[in-house]
Amino acid sequence: MPDHIPFSDNARALAESVARHDFCFLPAARVQEGLASLRVDWNADWDAFAASWGDLETDTYMADGGRYRRRRYAVLSAPAASLRVRFEPHQPHYQSLDYNTLNGGVARHFAPVVPQVLGGATMQTVVKLGLGVFQRLHADEAAHIEVHQFRIEARHDGAGKPTPEGVHRDGVDFVLVMMVRRENVVSGTTEIFSPDGIALDSFTLTAPCDAALVNDQRAMHGVTPIVPMDAERPAWRDVLVVTYRRRPR
Repeated sequence: MPDHIPFSDNARALAESVARHDFCFLPAARVQEGLASLRVDWNADWDAFAASWGDLETDTYMADGGRYRRRRYAVLSAPAASLRVRFEPHQPHYQSLDYNTLNGGVARHFAPVVPQVLGGATMQTVVKLGLGVFQRLHADEAAHIEVHQFRIEARHDGAGKPTPEGVHRDGVDFVLVMMVRRENVVSGTTEIFSPDGIALDSFTLTAPCDAALVNDQRAMHGVTPIVPMDAERPAWRDVLVVTYRRRPR
């Protein structure tokens, strides 16, 4: 299992761990320390950031007919060797069927991340934390960045599927997944596999800011379905997923 990074730091140690193991689990305290090293007041808008998951729109592209996923989406970019993040025009999200056999092959139009959330201290600092790792894995490469807010809901009559396409790659270079909130749910365990399907590790993101970093070129990942602890109460799993890939030259 990869080292739990003693975050003295900079993204270099994180990048070295991801390069060595192809993935890394980061407990919330270490994520928060890393965020604070980039911006002291990184969590100045945390309450509004976390509350924005309550305003996501239903994903109507689910080929399994499910209505258990809500989301918003945005595209950013950054030049090589810089944490200067730029906002890109809103655009559809596309994955080929090679990477998403359930919902791929079509341009999917999702509601944009609310501007105040996208440009806020929490979101921008999390994006830059992942960007620093990406830039050390891919030196001298500009980044195409996609931001996904996901809420997966579990009900008494059906589980919620955080990765309905199953164990997969996203078709990017690097993925950061950060827990925002879990409410009344069981399971939702992240599982990491080698490209040939060998199980490498598993862990559950539970606390706000628990995170997983994955080298999407060299590892596959999936998350087990969630079910309510108490069937009489609402149950959901809120996560932020940020993906990074090299921009064409």
